[in-house]
Amino acid sequence: MADYIEGKRPVIEALRTHVPVKRILMADNIKRDGLVTDILRKAKNLDVPVVNVSRKKLDEISSLESNQGVIAEARPFEYVNVGAILKAAERCAERNEGRALVVVLDHITDAGNLGAIARSAESVGASGLIIPNKRSARVTAATYKSSAGAIAHISVAQVANISSSLERLKKAGFWVAAATEHAQGYIWDANLKGKIALVLGNEGEGVSDLVLSNCDFGVKLPQVGEISSLNVAQASTACMYEWLRQNRTVAEGLSSTAEGRRA
Repeated sequence: MADYIEGKRPVIEALRTHVPVKRILMADNIKRDGLVTDILRKAKNLDVPVVNVSRKKLDEISSLESNQGVIAEARPFEYVNVGAILKAAERCAERNEGRALVVVLDHITDAGNLGAIARSAESVGASGLIIPNKRSARVTAATYKSSAGAIAHISVAQVANISSSLERLKKAGFWVAAATEHAQGYIWDANLKGKIALVLGNEGEGVSDLVLSNCDFGVKLPQVGEISSLNVAQASTACMYEWLRQNRTVAEGLSSTAEGRRA
């Protein structure tokens, strides 16, 4: 099913964050203003075709009351298989003293959360994300926006069975850590060195019992405020950066390399 982005500013944002736009449909009687000019300029720079169609045609496609005469059609996201993520993780481990991170999402349903998690995962150098192919958020234009484009730079695998994927990760030498408020120990005290698969649960129910039973250990974030829990995207960032902190020798090496490139 095609993923449509409707309206002038959303289309501009989609082009800015490098959503893979197949084409832009524009009303043949649209008024040429600054936003339209910006869309045409960005589309030209990115080699995205602009097709003039009737308002009636746009309204037939549109799910909004007003699409402002502009709709972008996004290309389907190119998912990979788990094997590709494992290969990427192995290459990462070879470069970084045996350390790698894979993030597994147990039925995250909000595309914005998926994007925010992808942004943090890409930032810490994770080798990829694994998500279910049913009852789960998929990569959409909203994901590109909430990830600030980072989703285009990290591999995502859709799988039929999360538990089976965890078994594959274990066989490849990963320790599987579930982020859950029901864990006995804080993440600060857990050993996250080496190859780690971090499992994050559904926004409402957390990590399911079935998936939890296939994890090696659980971790939780310490909380001293009155709010019961963090949003899953916020919690994921804290957990991933704790992984990076524990592997700071690698992180410092990467930082030094970046500084050298800028010098």
